[in-house]
Amino acid sequence: MAHTYHELKAKTIQELRDIAKDVHHDAVQGFSQMNKDHLLPALCKALGIPVHEHAEVVGIDRPAIKAKMRELKKKRDDALASKDSGTLKAVRRQIHSLNREIRRHILRTA
Repeated sequence: MAHTYHELKAKTIQELRDIAKDVHHDAVQGFSQMNKDHLLPALCKALGIPVHEHAEVVGIDRPAIKAKMRELKKKRDDALASKDSGTLKAVRRQIHSLNREIRRHILRTA
């Protein structure tokens, strides 16, 4: 039976594993240990389904955000030591904003 990317994406992980069980290809070796994010592209590769238009990953640069947060935390500590409430509030808001950005991205990709 021919499958499309959208049909496979709509299936549950157990249904994908049942399909992978019948496919003998190196890409799906270890299918029982794969999660859906890894099994779906492997099945597409094994079945010859084009995924290049679907494989575009839109993400964030998490290491850069974390580095920016470390810098801001140093500024926050300096503002606390100097008792500069204006700077402290601004830096805390920036840290909070960056934390929320990371969390939003995690929720969207889950």
